[in-house]
Parts: sequence; structure tokens; C-alpha cells
Amino acid sequence: MPHTKLVCTLGPASAERIPALIEAGMSVARLNFSHGTEADHRRTATAVRQAAATVGWPVALMADLPGPKVRLGDLVRGSITLRDGARLLIRGHDAPGDETVVSTSHPALGSDLEVGDRVLLADGAVELRVLAAGDLLETEVVRGGTVRSGAGVNIPSERLTLPAITERDRRALEVALSIGVDLVAQSFVRRAQDLSSLRTLLGRHRVGVVAKLETRAAVEDLAAILEGADAVMVARGDLGVEIPYEEIPLVQKRIVAAALAVGRPVIVATQMLESMTAHSRPTRAEASDVTTAVLEGADAVMLSAETAIGRHPIEAAKAAMRICGFAEANGAAYETRLERSRPFPPPVVADRRPVHGGGLPTEEEAEQRAAWAIASAAADLADRDPHIGALACYTTSGRTAALLSAARPHKAILALSADPVVLRRLALYRGVVAGAAEQPADTDAVVALIDRVARESLGLGTGASVVIVAGSPVGRALTNVLRVHRLG
Repeated sequence: MPHTKLVCTLGPASAERIPALIEAGMSVARLNFSHGTEADHRRTATAVRQAAATVGWPVALMADLPGPKVRLGDLVRGSITLRDGARLLIRGHDAPGDETVVSTSHPALGSDLEVGDRVLLADGAVELRVLAAGDLLETEVVRGGTVRSGAGVNIPSERLTLPAITERDRRALEVALSIGVDLVAQSFVRRAQDLSSLRTLLGRHRVGVVAKLETRAAVEDLAAILEGADAVMVARGDLGVEIPYEEIPLVQKRIVAAALAVGRPVIVATQMLESMTAHSRPTRAEASDVTTAVLEGADAVMLSAETAIGRHPIEAAKAAMRICGFAEANGAAYETRLERSRPFPPPVVADRRPVHGGGLPTEEEAEQRAAWAIASAAADLADRDPHIGALACYTTSGRTAALLSAARPHKAILALSADPVVLRRLALYRGVVAGAAEQPADTDAVVALIDRVARESLGLGTGASVVIVAGSPVGRALTNVLRVHRLG
């Protein structure tokens, strides 16, 4: 299986085919709370847990909150086609719309806009220009097209008065937490403070926060958002509405590089294999797009419509994994080089907040930096020695595995833990193969456990070497041991 992880959005096309998606390579199942009912999400989440238990490896559940997203109301025929130069009225109250007047989910939209502002529908398929603002918003169609009921309505994010966490988000979050999701993706993050609002609602729940970067304001506050998030997503759909399309590839590179620099998992999303919504093979441009994400160092690529409503969900998942695998096996000369010798704030994991210089007493901060140095050395050693088949660790919190992943070795990382929450959270980390195991008594027992599991699960033969990274005493110390062990 490739080191790059696959996030699949579940929907009508895939809800009954979850075991096949997992077999194809899905590591994280995305529940899109912008669509579907509570019953749908509960049923799908149960199916994911059952299928993962059957195959015997962890699959994370990620709830994607709707966020302060403005959407069109219902349309009389389900969709309308708007012509260039036509006038379109937008009202706040809910009533079926047509080619002359439509409603939105944000009653105060007209108050947020000014004459001359640009309004985009359906991820930019239609462009409007505001002629008159107020309770009844009058617009002119600058670029026509077809839009469906519930299509997105994009305005400049700095103008939108909706709160970071809407009432719809709160209801969705209650359902997501009752389901037992592992990750929550926060939509339309504009600044780092938005993440604090979500963390307050999460309370003591052991759930990771994924900041979706889809506004210009978020890109401008990237460093602070990376510090406050457990992971980030380059959500190119809405980001491509706020930022000119020619800028998106370089913005993506900037975000991925910044995430790698501080050890945050990063997902590249939107239209990765969009043509496979209808066709059984990706385009060459899409293959190049997925390859670019892999070579930039992304932890995961995400499929949206391809697996949620597409005709070929399993084929799309297999195609994504096939492209990722080939890029990893043959693209080393083109990939982004990671400076492992840099000072490094440890990555966020299941139960521990990130550490940044000055936040801990000197002794503990030194231990954190030593842990990163050991993980970096382990990655270097594994990459230099062809006889080393994998890296391995036993981890109670997930930190050691996260550090090894952040060092981006070219070998697999076997991470064993007794904590199912930790195992599922690690499903997002590049290169990590997570497995359940009871906590060993000491480091010798760790070595014996890894010796057995590496041969059974990774297919490594007797005589192959594994770089083992551990904390001693087990379960009570940070990463402080590096050992090369020959299997058998």
C-alpha cells in the first residue's frame, strides 16, 4: 500500500461499498455534514467501523462540518440556467427559486454586500455582479451557467458576517461526537481564533481538528492556524473561488511546505480525479495533479464527488492509490526535500498539544527536541541502508509515530498501540501502518513484539533489519531510544 493516505467522501455511491473502498486503500472516511441526514451518517459510520474491524486495520472517521457556507435554496425544477446579462434577484426568505429570483440560507446576505461586489455560484460556475444591495439583492449575470438547488454562494470571506461556528455546525458536531468520529474538519476557517471556538465545543473529547484552508484570510494567517490545528486541508474548491485559479498551485505548495515544516499532517483535496465522477479512467492532468501532491509531501489526497456520488467510486480509489504508489516508487528525484536537521516543534497527536519554544520547562523542552533528533536520525538511517525494511515503534499517545512520519522516511513506519483512538488518528499520517497490541513491559518486550508483528504484517523476512524507536521506560518517557534490530 502506498505511504500517501487516501481520504474518501462517503455518499449514495459508496455507502453500500465501504469494504471495497477500504480494500482499495481508504484510510480516512469523510462524512460530509453539508449533505445527508443524521440517520445516513450514523448508518455510514457504523458500516465503516464494522468493515474496519473485519479487515483488521484502523480507518479514521472524519466529520466535515458545513461551516459558514451560504447556499442557494430549493429551485423549482431542481436546477436553473442563467444567461449572460440577465438580472437575478436574491432574497433571504426560503421559497422555491427560478431564473428571476432565488433564495439563500443566509437571510442577511444583502446586508453583507455592496454595489459592485462579485458573487459566485456553484464554485464559480456562474458569476454575478451586485447592482443594488439590501434585503432584496439585485444582481447581473456576468458569466452564465447552470446551477442546482443547494449550490454554494461565495462572497469575499472578509464580508461574511456569519460566525465561525454556526447553529448548523453545532447540531452537526453533536451528532458527530455521538457517532465517535476521530477528526472534525472545520470549514471556512478565516483565522486561528476560529479553531479555538471549535476546541471549546469539543471539550475533553479526543478528537483532532482539521483546519480547512479555503479562504484568502486563512492563507494569510497560515502560521497561526498551523499552530492551533491538528492537521490542515488544502480545500481547493472554495479556495479557488477566492483566489485566482492561476495562483492555486503555488498556494498549495506554500501550504504543504509550511505544514511539513512544523509536522502537521496535510490533506490535498478537491477535483483530484473529478472526471472519474462520470468516467472509469482519470485524465492525464489528474494523474499529474495527484503525483504533484505526493511529491510535495502531502500526507493524504482526498476524493469528494468521485466516491460520494460518482459512477466509479472503487475505481477512483484504486486509481488514486495506483498513482500515489508509482509516484512514491519512482519520483524520489523530484520530491520536495525535507531538512531533517532543523529544530522542530513536535507534531500534534491524540492527547498532547503541540510544543513550541518557551512553553515548557527547559528540561522537558530539551527532551522534546531530543525526540525529534532521534526520529530524524532513524529516518536517515532507514533511507541510507537498503537492508533496513521498515521503521517501528510502540506508542501510547501516537507522538513517536507522528515524529517518524514528520521525518518523511521512504520506508514504512509500523506503529503499535493498545489505544484504538491513537491507532485511528494515525491513519492520516503518511507512511504509518498502525496495529493493535498490548503495552509491553519494557524495551526488550517492545523489540520482541515488533520482531513478530513486522514479519507477520509487513512481510519482512528473517534477517531483515528494522529501526526501532521507543521511549524507556515504556509508556512513561518521551522518545529516547534508537535501536537497529535484525528480525529473527
